[in-house]
Amino acid sequence: MSLSQIGFLVPLNRNLEEDTSTPKLPISTGANVIGRNSISVSDKRLSRKHLTLIASGNGFVDAVVVGTNPVVVASGNQRKKLRTGEKAVITNDDIIELIPGHYFFKYVTVAGKKCEKKGNSMDAQNMESNEVSLSRKRMRQVSEDEAFARKLQAEMENDALVQERSLVTGKSGYSQASTASIPSSHMNSEAIRHFSIPKDNLPLTYRLLRVKDLPAWANTSSVSIRDVIQGDVLIAVLSNYMVDIDWLLSSCPTLAKIPHVLVIHGEGDGTLDHMKKKKPPNWILHKPPLPISFGTHHSKAMLLVYPRGVRIIVHTANLIYVDWNNKSQGLWMQDFPWKVQKELSKGCAFENDLIDYLSVLKWPEFTTNLPALGSFNINSSFFKKFDYSNAVVRLIASVPGYHTGSNLKKWGHMKLCSVLQECIFDKEFQKSPLAYQFSSLGSLDEKWMTELASSMSSGSCDDKTPLGLGKPLIIWPTVEDVRCSLEGYAAGNAIPSPQKNVEKEFLNKYWAKWKATHTGRCRAMPHIKTYTRYNGQNLAWFLLTSANLSKAAWGALQKNNSQLMIRSYELGVLFLPSPINRGQGFSCTDNGSPSKNKCGLSEDTKSQRTKLVTLTWEGNRSSDSSSEVIALPVPYELPPKQYSSEDVPWSWDRRYYKKDVCGQAWPRHVQLYSSPDS
Repeated sequence: MSLSQIGFLVPLNRNLEEDTSTPKLPISTGANVIGRNSISVSDKRLSRKHLTLIASGNGFVDAVVVGTNPVVVASGNQRKKLRTGEKAVITNDDIIELIPGHYFFKYVTVAGKKCEKKGNSMDAQNMESNEVSLSRKRMRQVSEDEAFARKLQAEMENDALVQERSLVTGKSGYSQASTASIPSSHMNSEAIRHFSIPKDNLPLTYRLLRVKDLPAWANTSSVSIRDVIQGDVLIAVLSNYMVDIDWLLSSCPTLAKIPHVLVIHGEGDGTLDHMKKKKPPNWILHKPPLPISFGTHHSKAMLLVYPRGVRIIVHTANLIYVDWNNKSQGLWMQDFPWKVQKELSKGCAFENDLIDYLSVLKWPEFTTNLPALGSFNINSSFFKKFDYSNAVVRLIASVPGYHTGSNLKKWGHMKLCSVLQECIFDKEFQKSPLAYQFSSLGSLDEKWMTELASSMSSGSCDDKTPLGLGKPLIIWPTVEDVRCSLEGYAAGNAIPSPQKNVEKEFLNKYWAKWKATHTGRCRAMPHIKTYTRYNGQNLAWFLLTSANLSKAAWGALQKNNSQLMIRSYELGVLFLPSPINRGQGFSCTDNGSPSKNKCGLSEDTKSQRTKLVTLTWEGNRSSDSSSEVIALPVPYELPPKQYSSEDVPWSWDRRYYKKDVCGQAWPRHVQLYSSPDS
């Protein structure tokens, strides 16, 4: 043995036992480079030169991260995540995770080279003491599906069956012949890594919100609140349910500079009193009327007025820290220019739906002078001044009330039904299944589930035959999903469904698993709400919305189906296979002259329409010249896997004694407002 060798990195399995199938890595004095090549894995989250260990003769080693993804060092009762450029001192028996939750190694010194800690060196480096005793638990709780997907991907790469290609270009490294027996959910375990959207096409899809503790690849094309509220905003209308005004102002300082901000909320009196004390003087707070008991203002949207136009944003996150940092969430936005004078009276379906919805909110009208534009009364009619002719989605809203006559199909699931009835879908979607994914389950019955499925199964094929009733599945986290999530049981606060709603026997046939390996969000619990009709990785339509699965949100038919009763305000955007519109690239924040943004198609694209697919779709984009493929970042896998006999759906009012990743049982009080770092 060379005298310069001072120790080994001993490979461990997930139970932190030595993995004898993998060779030890010798550590010598000087610089030792550890990475993808040295441990013979194909996982590209691991850089070729990922970690440098600088060893001294006394057994101490300085660990410096040089790769793009973090490394975790567990030392005794302390654990620390190191990012690029950060370093820590490691000594005998310290454990290294080259990727958090993956590739475990124990540093062991050779005989005669034992070293001792110098004081509290790890404390001095601000170890994350709140996770101290939990590192081993975290390691054991890595998703089996993720492990399988990574194993499969490595095998496919080693067999030269896969090539890393962008979904945006439509090139696929998988041949139909070689992958016929492989589930599509395992075709690319990090599919979101390839999700890249040209700026002009942003409105054609939506994006996931950034999750703080995920690796960089999982946050590809994701957004934060600062990414959407930016530029020279003249007026901001923020619609939401929960609003933490302290977090909002600190996380998005631009808001404090906007001349007029209207916050439409659903908060109770206690929080409202705090908001009134903390709000800037130019802010207006408004809670819309709730004429029917047990209703809420639940819509999550932003309307930002610029000198060049208006930005419409529909999303799924409350305006609180945990929703914008720890959860799986979605956000859609599109910019629209001011109308020219001669087109002020022209409208379109998107405009009509938007104005109808805004008019019901009854916010206090105010007057403002917009530089170079003039004086305006800011009410719902003000938003008729923008040209929505290039909108690429339909709005699906709910408002409280007993809706009859011409209003019966204006809101809730009846609105969705009426829009789908106007659409022609491919034959492959006849009798195809439905997926319901949301974060709160109401008190349901089988009659209403059939009512909702009937609306969501609307539409017909080219030959005028109806699509037929689709079988729905409910994608819902299990108790284990919540316990092992990034937040542990605390994530269950945002999945607030009681046991009496969840454990109804008739629901057993609907339960399906939350599996999000391809977007890296298995452990980022869903607050996003989505509904879709699918066939494999092809989507007939897709709805991103604030509406949970409840009668209060979607409405329930009454009086022999002549009346729809809705309790709450909700808002969503519906993606459809629609004619391609090349004018959607207008931006309120780009420099230069405004785009013409005119309605209509060029001669060569009149016959084209969008084809909606998931990120793991493996078709050939060039095989069908009549459609343009649009990938939507559906965060969970399709088709969903139904619960096994071992799976228990999460309900937040049960007691759970098995400790979570934070060492906690349930219930426990968790503060939803403001950053835990503050």
